[in-house]
Amino acid sequence: MSPEQKTLLQVKNLKKYFPVSRQFLSSQRRYVKAVDDVSFDVREGETLGLVGETGCGKTTVARTILQLYRPTSGQVLFDGVDLASLQENDLRKMRRRMQMIFQDPYASLNPRLTVGAIIAAPLDVHTTMTQKEKRERVQELLELVGLNPDFVNRYPHEFSGGQRQRIGIARALALNPDLVICDEPISSLDVSIQAQVVNLLEELQNRLGLTYIFVAHDLSMVRHISSRMVVMYLGKVMELADRNEIYLRPLHPYTRALMSAVPIPDPDKARNRKRIILKGDIPSPLNPPQGCNFNTRCPMAAEKCFQDDPEYREISPDHWVACHFA
Repeated sequence: MSPEQKTLLQVKNLKKYFPVSRQFLSSQRRYVKAVDDVSFDVREGETLGLVGETGCGKTTVARTILQLYRPTSGQVLFDGVDLASLQENDLRKMRRRMQMIFQDPYASLNPRLTVGAIIAAPLDVHTTMTQKEKRERVQELLELVGLNPDFVNRYPHEFSGGQRQRIGIARALALNPDLVICDEPISSLDVSIQAQVVNLLEELQNRLGLTYIFVAHDLSMVRHISSRMVVMYLGKVMELADRNEIYLRPLHPYTRALMSAVPIPDPDKARNRKRIILKGDIPSPLNPPQGCNFNTRCPMAAEKCFQDDPEYREISPDHWVACHFA
């Protein structure tokens, strides 16, 4: 990916806080800081990987970008338009260009609707196609994702998990979007099926010129499919860089710990590699630590880390880190 490529999406200082109920006899409102001052951009035609531990805010970032959750503050600039400032009618028009593939193919498809009705739902909302045109488009999409176009009258329970995820992909592509957010689309599938779905996503990207944000836990899979990677921890971005730069030269202590956990197929290299074991648990986003969010588990933490939040800065071209000692 070339840095000169057009920027399709810019996320600037994005925050999403969820209010929780007040404690007894307390007048102070408390908030879960699910996403706390996140910034990155996505270039046209690339795949940006979004990784981190469970609960770090990856899915909340994805949903807030699409305005399924309205942000507490910050900007989401899609092709120069701030989505956070749009009213519902204007936002509906922009949603044609942004779609999402959800994590659980068993929960994201309505069991009462046929496959044809599920895939045609975006066409019902955003187009004025006739029934015949919709049916032809649905069959075309089924064929595009590797399913029999005659399956339009079947129901989701008649399909396997991998086939259901392909139906979800077909639905996401119905309106020819520019940006597709893949929210852990392979985490609930068998390993052999995971590879098929990832190969399908890559093939569709090459054929249709799609831009992906790929949310996942599997770091080796993210390295395979993504151009650049964003590493998140407790609602904040720790590091952003090219995928190979992240794997070969991680600068943040948390990124180093993550990379040391990636399995290596060569047993000799695996034996000689030093594992970084983090102690303790992730703090609660309801009450994050003062200073750096990672200071309670960081092996390099110093006094400064417990007082000042590190600046998110560019260390080298297109390599961003939030660490005092990077």
